[in-house]
Amino acid sequence: MAVENFDAKKLRRDYFSKYFPYDEELKKIIDAKQQRSHDFLINPVVQNIHIYLVEYLLAFSCKWFNKNRFSVLDWGCGKCQVSYLLKKRNVNVISCDIEREHDDSAFGQDTPIADFANIDVTPLKHEYLLPFADETFDVVLSFGVLEHVSNDRQSLIEINRILKTGGLFFCFWLPCKYSPRQKLEQLKTHYHDKLYNGKIKRLLEKTNYNILDYWYRDLLPFRRIPFGRKKFRIMENFDNWLCRNTLLRYFASNIEFVANKKG
Repeated sequence: MAVENFDAKKLRRDYFSKYFPYDEELKKIIDAKQQRSHDFLINPVVQNIHIYLVEYLLAFSCKWFNKNRFSVLDWGCGKCQVSYLLKKRNVNVISCDIEREHDDSAFGQDTPIADFANIDVTPLKHEYLLPFADETFDVVLSFGVLEHVSNDRQSLIEINRILKTGGLFFCFWLPCKYSPRQKLEQLKTHYHDKLYNGKIKRLLEKTNYNILDYWYRDLLPFRRIPFGRKKFRIMENFDNWLCRNTLLRYFASNIEFVANKKG
């Protein structure tokens, strides 16, 4: 399973600070459809975060499984940008989303990315039960999803069921309870159903996961500033440094982690 002397934190530091080219094709897809709800993916800052998180997931999984091919479930795929990035990297990815008329669901909005990349989204009929057999996937990815489900404990149990033994669960963009920005956003829009703190660790333990890495991300509110494509990377690296090395991390917008299914 995992290779010996695998330094998960060093891998994260390396990949969060790497340079990855801007995805011009993704911009063209969105511009062609004039889909304003997808404009955030044109923003170089936001697109860069998506790309380095995907690249980190792939690098971590390759080292963990000691192979280059593995199956991934993009759980709650939404606008399908993450499925698109994975497919573009020749990953065997299955996309799924809750079947409802809501602009967060792939079934409640136009999905030009899915149309372009021929992404077939599996509809989820139940709030947490998943239509997949036991131990189907090597990796399950929650990219801004766990905080929106009706029952996070049952969802984690169900994800654990469909993961292979030792399989990986990546959780990104989980909103932090102590973030001033998240609290303000909750007052304005109530966009997130739940905010999280360190108690998520106990919930993972109780639902048969072992945490391999856990961190905070997104502290400084600079992502709406129109930086050039080089300068914003300096700010992003500084932001990640603060979240790694100072107590300000507890006020960051996001908690993130990677865990594996216990044997």
